[in-house]
Amino acid sequence: MVVAEHVDVLPLTFVVHLLAIPAIVLVLVWSIHFRGGLSFNSSNKSLLFNIHPVLMLIGIIIIGGEAIISYKGLPFQKKSKKLIHLVLHAMALILGIIGIYAVFKFHNEMGILNLYSLHSWLGIGVIVLYGIQWIFGFVMFIYYHGVNSSLKSTTLHWHVKIGLFVYVLAVATACLGFLEKLTFMQSSGLEKHGSEAILVNFTAIITIFYAASVVFSAVSPSSTTPHH
Repeated sequence: MVVAEHVDVLPLTFVVHLLAIPAIVLVLVWSIHFRGGLSFNSSNKSLLFNIHPVLMLIGIIIIGGEAIISYKGLPFQKKSKKLIHLVLHAMALILGIIGIYAVFKFHNEMGILNLYSLHSWLGIGVIVLYGIQWIFGFVMFIYYHGVNSSLKSTTLHWHVKIGLFVYVLAVATACLGFLEKLTFMQSSGLEKHGSEAILVNFTAIITIFYAASVVFSAVSPSSTTPHH
């Protein structure tokens, strides 16, 4: 029997919280200061599009990341942490759905074809998998109490693994989205080394570091665990 060393994951969860702040600030500065703001009903359709990156980043990436580390970063009972985990993921999913609705609305009102890029294909895949994960988690671990402990342990193992996969896929999709939008703007005359282009790239980099901190926090053992 090999015993895994104790790892204090609390500092990692603090890093997650700290990185969330600049990520949110940067995407809001980009969308409001550089891109003009956010609106579902403005005659300026760019303001409709701006809702998409803001809600996807804050929802799926930031709140979704906080949901993932809620078991490691909160000093509550397991039942309370489970409920917080579920509610945060529900909030992330709702914001993600609204964000996808916003970009479909933008495309339809501008006469732009939907689902033509890898970013859009992966985005739909992420939101569908996210929804399936949430429904599965709710039914298996909250609603239905008749599952035997062995099956619950096995399904929990896969629920965690698939959840992390979906989250990493969401981050990759977000980075593709930043790249795609920046490429479109630069082809329309945006200065390649201008302040807006630099800000978009930094937003993507902060997003990657935030997600890495989430994943490291989630996979690090928080107590001494026997391995056979």
